[in-house]
Amino acid sequence: MSKKLVLIDGNSIAYRAFFALPLLNNDKGIHTNAIYGFTTMLMRILEEEKPTHLLVAFDAGKTTFRHKTFTEYKGGRQKTPPELSEQFPFIRDLLDAYGIKRYELENYEADDIIGTLAKQAEKENFEVKVISGDKDLLQLVSEHITVGITRKGITDVDAYTPALIDEKYGIKAMQIIDMKGLMGDSSDNIPGVPGVGEKTALKLLKEFGTVENVLESIDQVSGKKLKEKLSDNKEQALMSKELATIDTNAPIEVSLEAVAYQGENSEKLVALFKELGFNSLLDKFGGDSEESSSFEELEYKIVNSVDNEILTNDAALVVEGYEENYHHDQLLGFGISNENGHFFIGKSVALGSSEFVNWLQDQSMKKTVFDGKRMVVSMRWEGYEIKGIEQDIMIASYILNPAEANDDLATIAKLKGYTQVSSDEVVYGKGAKKSVPEVGELAEHVARKAAALQFLKEKLLAELKENEQYDLYEQLEMPLSFVLADMEYQGVKIDHNRLDELGKTIHERLKELEATIYSYAGEEFNINSTKQLGVILFEKLELPVIKKTKTGYSTSADVLEQLADKHDIIQEILEYRQLGKLQSTYVEGLKKVIHSDQKVHTRFNQTLTQTGRLSSVDPNLQNIPIRLEEGKKIRSAFVPSKKGWVIFAADYSQIELRVLAHIAADEKLIEAFTEDLDIHTKTAMDVFHVAKEDVTSNMRRQAKAVNFGIVYGISDYGLSQNLGITRKEAAKFIERYLESFPGVQEYMADIVRQAKEAGYVTTLLHRRRYLPEITSRNFNLRSFAERTAMNTPIQGTAADIIKKAMIEMAKRLKEEKLETKLLLQVHDELIFEAPKHEIEILERIVPEVMESALKLDVPLKVDYSYGATWFDAK
Repeated sequence: MSKKLVLIDGNSIAYRAFFALPLLNNDKGIHTNAIYGFTTMLMRILEEEKPTHLLVAFDAGKTTFRHKTFTEYKGGRQKTPPELSEQFPFIRDLLDAYGIKRYELENYEADDIIGTLAKQAEKENFEVKVISGDKDLLQLVSEHITVGITRKGITDVDAYTPALIDEKYGIKAMQIIDMKGLMGDSSDNIPGVPGVGEKTALKLLKEFGTVENVLESIDQVSGKKLKEKLSDNKEQALMSKELATIDTNAPIEVSLEAVAYQGENSEKLVALFKELGFNSLLDKFGGDSEESSSFEELEYKIVNSVDNEILTNDAALVVEGYEENYHHDQLLGFGISNENGHFFIGKSVALGSSEFVNWLQDQSMKKTVFDGKRMVVSMRWEGYEIKGIEQDIMIASYILNPAEANDDLATIAKLKGYTQVSSDEVVYGKGAKKSVPEVGELAEHVARKAAALQFLKEKLLAELKENEQYDLYEQLEMPLSFVLADMEYQGVKIDHNRLDELGKTIHERLKELEATIYSYAGEEFNINSTKQLGVILFEKLELPVIKKTKTGYSTSADVLEQLADKHDIIQEILEYRQLGKLQSTYVEGLKKVIHSDQKVHTRFNQTLTQTGRLSSVDPNLQNIPIRLEEGKKIRSAFVPSKKGWVIFAADYSQIELRVLAHIAADEKLIEAFTEDLDIHTKTAMDVFHVAKEDVTSNMRRQAKAVNFGIVYGISDYGLSQNLGITRKEAAKFIERYLESFPGVQEYMADIVRQAKEAGYVTTLLHRRRYLPEITSRNFNLRSFAERTAMNTPIQGTAADIIKKAMIEMAKRLKEEKLETKLLLQVHDELIFEAPKHEIEILERIVPEVMESALKLDVPLKVDYSYGATWFDAK
C-alpha cells in the first residue's frame, strides 16, 4: 500500500475557519466557529485524501529564529482575537480525539515543521499533501509534494503542483523564496526591494534565476531606476530571501512513524462533539454514536380527515413539492406542526377539504414556512392562495449568514443544533435516480421538516434581533418575497416570431464572421475548439503566447483581448463567440422556457448573493448582454401581455455613487448630487483642477472610470487597464481623486479597519457580509477582501434601496387601483407593463416612490421611458 502523509498548518486553518464562519456559541457560552470549521476541514481531508500518516503543526510562539535576523519580522500583525484564542485548546482536544498527532517547536514556525517532515517523507517515497492558507509553503512543491492552498473560506482548495506553479508564475517552486526576496511580503513584514512588485520580480527571475544572480548581474538589468533600487537594497533582498526560506532541517523530535494515522477514538470524539454542541456533525461521523445511527422517533399522524386539531394559529407549514422549478411542480402533500403534534396530509385529502383550503387562505392564521415564495407560486399554479405567512426560515437564515447554503432546511437545522431531519436529496435521491418514496417515508420526512421549522423559529428570530437585523427581515425581505412571487407568477410575454427573426439575423452574421476568420487563418477549422484555435493563433499566425494551460494554449477572453491589436482575426473571434453565446443562451434558450401562456416565468433568487442583490434563473433575465446591438435587440422579444399596452422601464441614475456620497459623507460629492451636476464632469474638474468649460471628453471618460472603479476599490493596475494608461499615471490619478474627495478616502480606510475588527461589514439597513480573508497573510486574498469591504456597504445598500422601492411600488399600484404590473427587476431597473392610459400616472408615481425609498443626504434620481417592447423602453 502506498504511503500518504498529510501535513496541516494548524494556525492557518484555524484562523481561516474563525473568519469564514460567523461567531457561534454553544450552550456553555464557548465560541465554537473556528473549532467547527476546523472539524469539517478534517472530515473532508480524511474522506478525500485517505492519509496513512497525518500531522497538524502549530506555531510555538511569537518569536522565532528569524527574529534574530530581522527583529521586525511579522511586525504589525493584528493581535489574535480572544474569541479565537479561547478555541485553540478545544482544537487540540479535537485532534487528540481524532488520533491525529500535533506538534509545535520552540523558536520555529509551523512551516518549518511541515517543510522538514515533508522532505523526509519525500526521501522515503511518500506521497505528501500540505494543507494551508499560506502561499509561503509553495516553495516545498515537488513531484511528490502537493500544497493545497485554501482559496475561499476553508472548503475551496487549489492543489499546487510544479505544473500549476509554472502556469501561474512561470517559475520553479524553489524560486518562490527568490520572488519573496525581491518583492517582500507585507503580511510577514518582509521588506524585499522597495518598489519591486510581483510582476517585476517574476520578470527578473525568469531572466536571472535567483536573487543572487540578479544582484550579481545588476548591470544587465534594464531600467535605470530598477538598477538603483536593486543596488541600494542588496543586503535587504538577501535577508528577505533568508526570512522567506522554510527550514527543512529543523530539529524536530517527531518521526514519520510517530505520525502514522490509526483512526479516531470514537468515544472521545462523540463526547467532545456533545460538549461543543456539534449535533450536526454526529450523524456525519459514520454511525458510531446513537444520534447518528438513527433519528429519534417522531410521533406524527397521516391525516385522512382534516379537523380543528390541525388547523390552528401559529403553525409550521410545509408545502412539499418535487421539482426544482416550482413553475412546473408536482405537489406531494402538506406538513403541519403545531401545539397538538406533527401531521402529514396528502394532496387530495388536503385540497379536497374546504376547511383546510380556508385555513390555508386565512390571513389571520399565522404560519412559519421555508421558502414561502416557492409555496405561494406553486400553489397558485394549482389554483389556490396561501396567506398568513409570518415567518420564513430560509430568509432568516440567509440574512444571518449570506455565505451559507440557505436552500436546504436540513443543513440550516444542523448548523443550529437540530439533527432530526434529512435533506431532500437523501430522501428523493438526485439526477436520474430521483424518485418519490413510499407514503410512509414521505409522510415522516415532511412531518420532520415541519417539526424542524418549529424548532428553528424562535432561535433564528432571536439571533436576528441580537444582530439588529430583525427590521431588515420583517420590513424588507419578508414583504419582498410576496412581491417577487407576484412577479414570477405574472411572467413576461415573449414574441416567438421576433426571436426567430433575431435568430436568423445572428446566424447570417455568424456565417459572415466564420468566412472572415477562415480567410485570415488561411484554412477552415473548428473555431469553437480551443485546441484548434490555439494552433492557428500561436503556431500558424505566430502571435505571442500569453498563457498556457495543462492542455495547451489558453484562448480565454482575457487572453484574446490582450492580443486584439496584434491581428485583425482576434476581434472577429471575440464577436463570433459573443454572438454564438447569444444565439444558444438567449435565442434558442428562451424558446425552451416559454410556457403555454407564451410567457417566460423566471425565478428570482432572493437568498443567493452575499451583497443582497437579486439574481434570476430559468431563464436568467439579468445577464442579457447589451454591449452588442444584437444583444440589445433580444429585449425586443419581450412584449406586453395585452394589446394596447406598453413596457415601462424606470432606472436609478448612478445609485451606487449616490450611496457612496452618503456613506462617505463627502462634501464635494454631496454638493455635486444635490446641485444635480454631471458627476463625471465635476470629478474631472476637481481632479484635473480645471474649469467646467475646460473639461475634455477624455478627462470626463477618465473621471467616469475612476468614479465607478473607486467604489470597487480599484487598483492602479485595474485603472491602467481600463483607461489604457501607465500604472504610474493611474496611481497618480487615484491619488488625486482621493485628495479631491477626502471623505471617500477616510471611508475606505475606516471600513477596512472596521471589517478587520468585526470580521464583517454592513449596509445602511444592517445587512451583513462576513469577510474571512480580511486578515489573510496572502496579499491577493486580503486585497480582494479589502475591496469587498469597501464595495459591499455601497452595493448592498443600493440593493436594499431597490428592494424597498419594489415593495413600496407594489403597494402604490394597489392603492391607485392600477392595472399596471411589475414584471422584472434587472440591476438598478424596474420593468412594468401598463395600459397606455395609465402612463401619465406612472410618470408621476414611479419616480416619486423610487426616489423616496430611502432617505439619503443626496437625492435619488430615477430616469424612465416606455415603448412597445423592452428594447423600445430605453
